[in-house]
Amino acid sequence: MKIGLSSAVFYPNLKTEDSIKLISELGFSCAELFLNSPFEYETEYVKGLVEKKEQCGLKINSVHSFSSSFEPYLFDAYKRRRKDMLKFFEMVCKAGRLLGAKCYTFHGMRIGPSDFVSKELMHDVYNNLTYIAGENEIQLAQENVSWCMSSKIEYLKDLKESCKYPLYFTFDIKQAYKAGVNPMEYLEVMGVDLTNIHINDRDDKNVCLLPGDGKVDFKSILDKTKSLNYKGNAIMEVYSTNYNSYEEIKNSKKYLEKFL
Repeated sequence: MKIGLSSAVFYPNLKTEDSIKLISELGFSCAELFLNSPFEYETEYVKGLVEKKEQCGLKINSVHSFSSSFEPYLFDAYKRRRKDMLKFFEMVCKAGRLLGAKCYTFHGMRIGPSDFVSKELMHDVYNNLTYIAGENEIQLAQENVSWCMSSKIEYLKDLKESCKYPLYFTFDIKQAYKAGVNPMEYLEVMGVDLTNIHINDRDDKNVCLLPGDGKVDFKSILDKTKSLNYKGNAIMEVYSTNYNSYEEIKNSKKYLEKFL
């Protein structure tokens, strides 16, 4: 396991293409790239990212889309809308493949009224999404997100049982606590299909902090991932308001490496 960094930690202060060099300069050898607009899904733009990551020797562990703009509508009851949103999904998968990423961190359905979305439709959509991801040699990695259906343990269990094609998972520590769910419960459900980790800290007053600045028991969490035979990386993902200098990010990386 390596400690990586998400380009989301620089949002909205730094362009995605400029984050690659900085991540490398901060001492990270792997990263999750957050594509912040539909423009950043375009093939020509992504080819530029590929050049930059190769110049820096940076491995792209995973990609993350500007998910709120289209992912919830992949499950819309209106077929034409689903079809249009699928174009963005495919672009992100293709971007991930070009970048050499292992997986696509996916939010999916929001929590909210679902009168028009049947369980059958939801299963059909996931079967289509996991098939398209697989065709692009990308793992669709469902993340536990507090404001999405994926925050619900039963929802994740249902997905595991119902998907026709391989479905994987991204585990996010802060999102578990925001949802009021013990992190171990998510890890137990995700099991050997865990493929990506977002690592961050928290305390009684702050929902997200740099690792080492809060009270999260990283040893217990990482020991649990080892028991699942997890072979992936741990990607530091915090908000740009959680630090005042890049030196703090470097120190947080050193702190986490004690647990590896």
